[in-house]
Amino acid sequence: MKRKEKGFTVVELLTVVAIIALLVGLLIPALTAVKTTAKETKQRGQFATIDLALAAFKNDYGDYPPSKWWDPESVPPDPRDYCGAQKLAEALVGWDLMGFHPRSDFRATGRTNAGVFVYNPANRTFMEERKGPYLELERANAFRLGDISPQRPGLFIETGQLAPDTFVLCDVFGVKKITTVRPGMGLPEGTTERAGTPILYYRANTSSKIFGLDDSTVPYRDQMYNPRDNFPLIDLGRLADWDKPPSARRRHIRFEDTNFFFEYLRNPKVTARPWPYRPDSYILISAGPDGEYGTGDDITNFKK
Repeated sequence: MKRKEKGFTVVELLTVVAIIALLVGLLIPALTAVKTTAKETKQRGQFATIDLALAAFKNDYGDYPPSKWWDPESVPPDPRDYCGAQKLAEALVGWDLMGFHPRSDFRATGRTNAGVFVYNPANRTFMEERKGPYLELERANAFRLGDISPQRPGLFIETGQLAPDTFVLCDVFGVKKITTVRPGMGLPEGTTERAGTPILYYRANTSSKIFGLDDSTVPYRDQMYNPRDNFPLIDLGRLADWDKPPSARRRHIRFEDTNFFFEYLRNPKVTARPWPYRPDSYILISAGPDGEYGTGDDITNFKK
C-alpha cells in the first residue's frame, strides 16, 4: 500500500497567497479611509478650538482680528509683509507666542504705527499688559513662517513679500518635519513636529453687502470678503513642494483666480442672489491632506 505524503501542493499554496493578498488589498484602503476620517475630525476639532479663542478675543476687544493684507490706499499705508494668516496667529498666541498686546496695530515688526515696540519682552509694563495666549501653545500648531536658520526653523525656505520671522497657525495634516534646536513654538528643545499647511483666515467686512459675484467693479476692500487677504501666502505654493526644485513646485492656481474664490465661498442655500457663508464673522480654510487650497479635500469652518 502506497503511503500518502503530507503537505501542501503548489496550487494550494498559491491559493492561500492569493487570498491573503486579496484581504490585504481590501484592508489597506479601509485603514487609509479610517486614518483620513480621523484627521478630518481632528482638523474640525482644531477649528472649533480656534472658534472659541476668536470668540474670547472678540469679547475682549469688540471685534475679530483683522485679516487685511496690503492696501495702497490705506492710511497709514499697509505693509506688504503681513497677511491674514499671520494676523490670526498674532491675535491668538501673540507676535512672539507670549500673548497678544492690546496696543498692537498688527505689524510684522511687532511695533505700532507710531513705531512703539509693544512686544518688547524686556519691558515689564508691556508684558503685564498682554492678554492670552488664547490658544494653548502645545495645541496651537504655531510655526514660524520662514526657515531662517537651524536655530530658528520654519515652514518655507523663501517667504516672498511676507516677513519670515512671524508665525502662522498650521492644520493637522503634517507635511514637513521641523526639529526645534532651542525651546520655542511651545515645544521643548529637540522636539520633532510635523507642521501642516498654514490655515487661511479671512474676516468678513460686516458693513458691506456686496459679494464678488454681484458686482466685480467694487474694490475688494469694500466687499464682504477680500480674496487678497492671504494672496502672498497662497502665492508661495504648496509647502510639501519646497523640497523639490523650483520648476517642480506646484502653485495654488485655483485660489489665485478670484472668480473661483468667490464661487468657493458661495452659499448654495441662498438662491435669491450670490451670498457667501458666514458674512457676519470670518472663515477658516485648511488645505486638507493634499496641501493645496481650493480642492475637494479642504476642511473649512463653513462647509461640512
